[in-house]
Order: sequence, then C-alpha cells, then structure tokens
Amino acid sequence: MRTALQCSTRELGDAVGVDQKTIIEWEAGHLFPTKKFVDRMLALKEKGPSAVPKKARGAAPPPMRVLSDPTLWEILRKLVAHKRLRDEVAKLAAGYSDPAEE
Repeated sequence: MRTALQCSTRELGDAVGVDQKTIIEWEAGHLFPTKKFVDRMLALKEKGPSAVPKKARGAAPPPMRVLSDPTLWEILRKLVAHKRLRDEVAKLAAGYSDPAEE
C-alpha cells in the first residue's frame, strides 16, 4: 500500500487517522486494520499518491502529536515550578516567531 502511495509510515498514519506505530504493527502482521481503516486506505489508493499529504523532512509534527508527548508535559511542569527557568525561556522564545501570527 505504501509503495503504491509513495508515502512513509507516518504520512499514511496521518492520512488514515492512526499513529505511525500502528502502521508499522499492521505491516509486521502483529495487528490488523479494522474495516474502517482498510476502507480509508483503499480510498487513498484509488486516488493515488497525491491523496496522501507529504511532509517535508524536519517539518513540525501535528499539534496533537506534540501535545501527547510526555516530554512536553515534563518541561511544562518545570516551567510552572521555576520562575528563573520561565525567565530564561522567555528570553530564548523572543527570538522565535509566534505560530499563532503566521
């Protein structure tokens, strides 16, 4: 399927609504997609490779994937607990654009 769609496991997962690990497990035969996901993949295959959104290497992951990262929450807890760290991060962040303004 991925060969026909010319996509990565992450791109296919994003396109059908599962994570990359699930695609890898399907390909290894450890898990099997339900009819809902088989239908989604078949619909993509019918449309061809252009139906799967491609991501540039190094592109930011989707926001929900970032929010599910435990490391993000560890950093957030530290920011809340340590004022000096917040001040340092604020200085560092000043050099970056705000995605909300893009």
